[in-house]
Amino acid sequence: MAEIDDALFGRMALTSAELAATAPLAGPLMPGRHRLGLSGERDAVLFVPGGLPADAPLPLLVFFHGAGGFPEKVLPFIEQHAERHQFLVLAPHSTFITWDIVIGGHGPDLERLQTALRLVASHYRIDLAQLALAGFSDGASYALSVGVTNGDVASHVIAFSGGFMNVFSQHGAPAIFIAHGLIDEQLPIDSSARANARSLQAAGYDVRYVEFNGLHLIAAPIVTMAVAFFLGR
Repeated sequence: MAEIDDALFGRMALTSAELAATAPLAGPLMPGRHRLGLSGERDAVLFVPGGLPADAPLPLLVFFHGAGGFPEKVLPFIEQHAERHQFLVLAPHSTFITWDIVIGGHGPDLERLQTALRLVASHYRIDLAQLALAGFSDGASYALSVGVTNGDVASHVIAFSGGFMNVFSQHGAPAIFIAHGLIDEQLPIDSSARANARSLQAAGYDVRYVEFNGLHLIAAPIVTMAVAFFLGR
């Protein structure tokens, strides 16, 4: 019988044990935004806040942009929180106009995510109890899908105004934060966030579910709530 490629079903080859064992031999980076060199045009960006402790494991939040977006579009929503609470932010860039899972299944974006995580671990020790996959819109769908499938790596999943989940297998038990606007004009709340929250709660996940009076957007007060959820504050 032919072996099934786990990557086709959203499973990363990267493990939490590999991340834990990676020594940050490349050393820390200067504060600010850093392109990781994964692609000439559609590159991932790592945001490093100032004043990070030299030797302590650091929380890491991975933030996936929405369809047609890019890292610099979502980073302003989270950088001030990273500065205040001292955590790293990795903002990948989709290979295509949106994430591969939305177009037709797991592919290059999953591979590039793993490469990016390994690169971050080459510079910093990552706190594996605080490694979040977050996203907005299509990026939220991607965070939910990859986060639930790889909950043995991700400790938290944060979905801002997401659409769907594409989960073939569940691993681990990440804590999940879902927020959605009551008058979202692109992804109606009943068929997206409410349905996703019910499914995850029925499967036994710890879900923090928030509805707000707004459209299809990233709401600053909701980001503050999500960061507190992520950091346990």
